[in-house]
Amino acid sequence: MPRLYYALDLHNDPALIAEYERWHSPQAIWPEIVDSIVAAGIRDMEIHRIGDRLVLTMDVDEDYSPEAKATADAADPRVQAWEALMSSFQKPLPGSAPGEKWRLMTRIFSLSESRRDK
Repeated sequence: MPRLYYALDLHNDPALIAEYERWHSPQAIWPEIVDSIVAAGIRDMEIHRIGDRLVLTMDVDEDYSPEAKATADAADPRVQAWEALMSSFQKPLPGSAPGEKWRLMTRIFSLSESRRDK
């Protein structure tokens, strides 16, 4: 199962960061958002934070398509409402294209591939 990593920044404001984290708690996240994630072929997802930097990890099906997910999200008013809400907390990474949010990270090291004692 492929694993993807993305990065994004938050506005560096402790109150906004706390509110962003609150929205992502199991009690606050909208069920439709969870449903849209699962329907896209994302089997697991985690978001980690240090300071105002976020790293998102996704375990996806072999046939997962970011393009298909983006198309489905664009057609879903509830997902669009969620994205608009989240945008109030988020800011693009330096070098992002206009409108670009989460940016795919490139893996540069793998311990399992580097071990010589396999």
